[in-house]
Amino acid sequence: MKKRILALMCTTAVLASAFVACGSEEADTASTAPATTEESAAETTNTVAAGSLLTGLGTSVSIADSKDAADGSDGTAQVDATIAAVTVDSEGKVVECKIDIAQTKIGISGSGAITSDLNAEYPSKRELGDDYGMKKASVIGKEWYEQADAFAAWTVGKTASEISGMSIDQGLAGDADLAASVSIHVTGFQSAVLEAINKAVAGGAAAGDKLGLGVTTNIAKSTDASADAEGVAEAYTTISVLTVNGDGVITSSILDAVQAKVSFNADGMITADLSADLPSKNELGDAYGMKSASAIGKEWNEQAQAYAEWTVGKTVDDVNGLQLTEGKVADEDLAASVSVHVTDFNNVISKAVASAE
Repeated sequence: MKKRILALMCTTAVLASAFVACGSEEADTASTAPATTEESAAETTNTVAAGSLLTGLGTSVSIADSKDAADGSDGTAQVDATIAAVTVDSEGKVVECKIDIAQTKIGISGSGAITSDLNAEYPSKRELGDDYGMKKASVIGKEWYEQADAFAAWTVGKTASEISGMSIDQGLAGDADLAASVSIHVTGFQSAVLEAINKAVAGGAAAGDKLGLGVTTNIAKSTDASADAEGVAEAYTTISVLTVNGDGVITSSILDAVQAKVSFNADGMITADLSADLPSKNELGDAYGMKSASAIGKEWNEQAQAYAEWTVGKTVDDVNGLQLTEGKVADEDLAASVSVHVTDFNNVISKAVASAE
């Protein structure tokens, strides 16, 4: 069951983060409607003592820009996962915010074959930096990550209600000052940030700790279509949100993953529901269905949480120094709670720590 809290806050947060390089408009993180006045009254019920911080992660995932193969050209299974990380103080105000998008485009031929390299690296928009190529067509001369950073900075000091009630005009920032720094569509950002605030928890972060966000994506499990079975273009994105103190020690940690599957037939036609709202693994919870097959009887989100909690109080060197056996933890005590492979977890934790500034 989908457990997205923001379903009541943003009526139609449909992400469309394809960059239209050939036009004068910047169509990124698009959505059709902002939160209404009534919906914007909702606030997070999570609380934390003064001097401590809540840590939150939110995702907004869309496959709406996927295209069929046609006229001899490959189709594209496109997954746009907008990811927001926040820390929130005792007054419910954002202290720090980071935003990224894992935009994964997987080629599909007219005969139903995956044409993209299954072993290639798929960097996020933030990791692409200037190579993403928005600046040259931007009406304000700013790259994607610069605009994402500007929106994140705008959220600092604001509550969920204030962010939900922000002025939006056809998906764009209605406030002139914000629009001077952010000309792309902001409703995908808004949705992910609101979810992050409303799902924020007390994990041990304190005032002065720095927020980090790490993302990694692969398509290794994508499969071709055949005459007897549909193919699947799978973008698997692993996410780490954490905080670190001045000594580089992890003080709070959240791990999640988005396993977005776009089905297609042997003619390269997309068969998946392009309007579907795709939950993360944490949001799926027991519905993910790992528990019944797990050797330790634990669901994926339970194992991810156990590993995240294990990292608290450790440095990134401590985490990467953990002994592994074929990608799984060798320590018996930790293995009793975590039987999944943790190499991707360690990778995104390293990225998140490096991003904490």
